[in-house]
Amino acid sequence: MRPTLTHIALHVPDLDACIEFYQDYCAMQVIHQRAGKGSRIVWMAEAGKEHEFIFVLMPGGQSRQLASNDYSHFGFALGSRAAVDALAVRAQAAGCLIWPPRDEPYPVGYYCGLRDPAGNYVEFSYGQPLGPGSEPMVIM
Repeated sequence: MRPTLTHIALHVPDLDACIEFYQDYCAMQVIHQRAGKGSRIVWMAEAGKEHEFIFVLMPGGQSRQLASNDYSHFGFALGSRAAVDALAVRAQAAGCLIWPPRDEPYPVGYYCGLRDPAGNYVEFSYGQPLGPGSEPMVIM
């Protein structure tokens, strides 16, 4: 069997704020909680993908201080350019928008970026060769 990516585990400075962010902006839900690391450990997933890929959030991390031109991020696909725009408007009002909506050549597409409460960057895109609105990608 070949390896399969199943999760990313993150230590975060404010567990509840991160849970709320991923529920609100990413439509993820808590699928498991247990005591651990002095508080609790939380597993979050997109509906229907609970057995495919999860975020494991654990308390005790330090906030990441990424530069505005650091493009390290988690990527989420949206169903339209309008959905990217609407999410960016909400994020701007909440003070967490870091990359206003922009168009980039294929395969990047249309996207915006937010900062989660732990300082991680989260991209929301439309038109990439992954997720909603995707087209088959030419593999090189």
